[in-house]
This record gives sequence, C-alpha cells and structure tokens, in this order.
Amino acid sequence: MRITTIFRRKAALAGALLVFCLWGSAAVTVEKTAYAGWPNCYRVSNGEIELIATTDVGPRIMRFGFVGGQNLFKEFAAELGGKGETSWKARGGHRLWKSPEDAVLTYALDNQLVQVTVLSDGLTLTQPVEPETGLQKQITVRMEPSGTRVTVEHRITNTGGWGIEFAPWALTMLAPGGRAFTGFPPRGKHPEVLDPTNPLVMWAYTNLGDPRWTFTPKYLSLKMDPHNKEPQKLGLFNTRTWGAYLLGTDLYVKKYEADPDAQYPDFGCSFETFTNNEFLELETLGPLTLVPPGASVDHVEEWSLHRNVSIPSITDEALDAVFLPILEQE
Repeated sequence: MRITTIFRRKAALAGALLVFCLWGSAAVTVEKTAYAGWPNCYRVSNGEIELIATTDVGPRIMRFGFVGGQNLFKEFAAELGGKGETSWKARGGHRLWKSPEDAVLTYALDNQLVQVTVLSDGLTLTQPVEPETGLQKQITVRMEPSGTRVTVEHRITNTGGWGIEFAPWALTMLAPGGRAFTGFPPRGKHPEVLDPTNPLVMWAYTNLGDPRWTFTPKYLSLKMDPHNKEPQKLGLFNTRTWGAYLLGTDLYVKKYEADPDAQYPDFGCSFETFTNNEFLELETLGPLTLVPPGASVDHVEEWSLHRNVSIPSITDEALDAVFLPILEQE
C-alpha cells in the first residue's frame, strides 16, 4: 500500500469509436461490446479467459470466467442495464468501496457513466468524483497474454479540501451454489508458540454454529446455500491474504500481500467473507490511511482461474493439495 499524488492524463484514444483493439503481437484483445443491457461495455480476453466491464455505471467488472464458460460473478438480473437510480444497487460483479462501512458514505452511488482508457493489456475505469464523499474511484485490469492471471489495481483519490482516513475495500460477488475458502496464518503448537497470530472477527449476525461454516486447523470454508437467507460474515488478518471460490469445477482465486505493521479496519481485517441466499462475497481490505487532499491510495489484487478442480473433503490435506501450488506461484 502506498499513498501517491494523482496526475491526470488525457487519454489518447477516442474510446467512443473503439470497436476492437489488438496491440502489436500481444495476445490480449480489448473489444467494445454490449452486455447485460448496457451498450458501453468492454471485453478483455487472451483467448483462454475473459472479463467484461461496463462503463455505463461503475466502475464494475461484471463477468469473469473461461471463454465460453460460466460467469463466476453474481449478476442481479433485475438491476442489469440500469443507471441513474436514486439509490445504490448491488448489481453484482466486482466493485471498489471505502472502509469502514458507513450506511451513507460507503454506499455512494456508482450509477453514472465512467471514463475508460484502453491499455495494451487491459483497461482503466475511472468514475466521476462522488459528491457524497469527494472521492474518485478507479479500477485498472491488466491481463497476462496467456494463462489465467489478471492484476486488478484499485485506486481511490481524495479530491476534497481536507484529509480523509479510510481503507480501500475490494469486493467480489460470486454466483450462487459454490463454496469459499481462505487460509489462516502459519499454525504452531503450544507451548512453543504463545503469542496470538491473527484476529478472527465476528459481526452481530455471525453464527459460528451455522452449518455453512467449516473450520480446519489451517483453513476456513463458507458454503453458499441458495436456500438459506440468513446472512453470515467473518473477517481475519493474514499477511498472505487470499480467498477462493469453487463453483462446479471452476476455481477463482484472489490474493494480495498485507502489511503486518499497518492498522486495518474492522478490528484488523485484511480479508472478509459474506454470504446470504443470493451470493457469496470475497473481500480484501487495505490499511487504514489518512489520505491528504489530492493524494490517492492503491490496493492491488492478483486474480487467477483454474479448471477441473475437485476438493473431495474439507481437510487440511485435501486443501493443501489444491491451494499450496496455487499460492506458491509468483
């Protein structure tokens, strides 16, 4: 995490006229397309994976999956194609918020046209300044020319006249019917390890007796059950923050390196997960930062997709076999 002064640059590209873009010999394509009722969307693909972001509202990434495969992201059908509403809409997909959560300021409207800048390997989406907060949110996606890795750069700029303390909060809403996973920091034994290693944070509605939760010594798992409408949420801190979601045999993974010396929101959470009967959410949080006027705060996630994944049992041994090779990749 770093604080940087933002410099505005005019895009050299007339985005409204862009239909297809192939840069040099790169294998990443960026194509303007209609999607889910929004006419001004952009598809980024390397032939194996694809993501689609809308610029009619947002910034929002609405689709992520294998080419020709399922969308791992949740979509709220009744809210697709909408814009200009007087209240905040969940819509689905991946979004950027400010933490700690505030009933008014966190839910600032993101339903106006956003600016798009096309890159050689992705795009940058920049929303108008929020009148409620004076903040401006930006998401940049960069896709590898082969494989399934995507870098997602989140930036929030303070355009107001005074400093604001907040943390960037990256939330991914996943489609129904899957199971989420995350890991605890390295475990140890008593009495060799006497110090606490991490917080495990509850909300007022958290019920550890809910059967959707499964705990092992090294992992936490949360099942998304479309028949159980009761919300559940937990948070934790892990220097190697990561979350994963298995939907069928497709596995989505997001991860980032948290700062053990920084202060994080929600009693020290770098990761949170939430579910109800409509979706499951994987959330990463950056440190709480006092952002001066004209400065910005950045938060970077690494995404990947994996095919034909099977987790026969929720045990440390079975989860190690799936996740250790993925998390050890650079």
